[in-house]
Amino acid sequence: MSLSVEAMTGPGLKNVLSDLARLRIAVFRDWPYLYDGSEEYEREYLAKFIAANGAVCVVARDGDEIVGASTASPLAETDQEFITPFKAAGYDIGKVFYCGESVLIGDYRGQGVGHKFFDEREAHARRLGGFEIATFCRVVRPDDHPLKPAIYRSLETFWQKRGYSPAEGLRAEYAWKDIDQTEETTKQLQFWTKSLI
Repeated sequence: MSLSVEAMTGPGLKNVLSDLARLRIAVFRDWPYLYDGSEEYEREYLAKFIAANGAVCVVARDGDEIVGASTASPLAETDQEFITPFKAAGYDIGKVFYCGESVLIGDYRGQGVGHKFFDEREAHARRLGGFEIATFCRVVRPDDHPLKPAIYRSLETFWQKRGYSPAEGLRAEYAWKDIDQTEETTKQLQFWTKSLI
């Protein structure tokens, strides 16, 4: 196993789109996202991502194989569902940097890749300049959800060690189809934030 992590921007992003789509569909199928992904949706979502000014994708490779990826961009370049809660709470949208998904094949977890994903995205935000807050969001699921694994290790301690904390009252609503559903339903997503200054 020869793990490497690299931040990619600009035209180079197109070279990792199919791998990013594959990883998103596979990893987000698990708890807590339970995402029943489709290639069609992934194409649309990722086309929007690579068109975003200031976008970055941090790629983890084992040799030549992409085994993980993490995305980010200025909040102003993301979906309205993520922008609206910050606007409503009075934030300056231009000063918020949004850390999107981090997806990593299970065998490669626990080896520091998650930290590198955050390191690279936060460093990219600082290189771009002008950002005061980094944020990401996580889906909110009930503890008694029937598909919650008996053994589940929350990432909250990891996020707190990175300096993030839940932003009180700051939630988004986003719809997707769960693996046990026949149509899309709207989910609540809790934002976590960290100061970059």
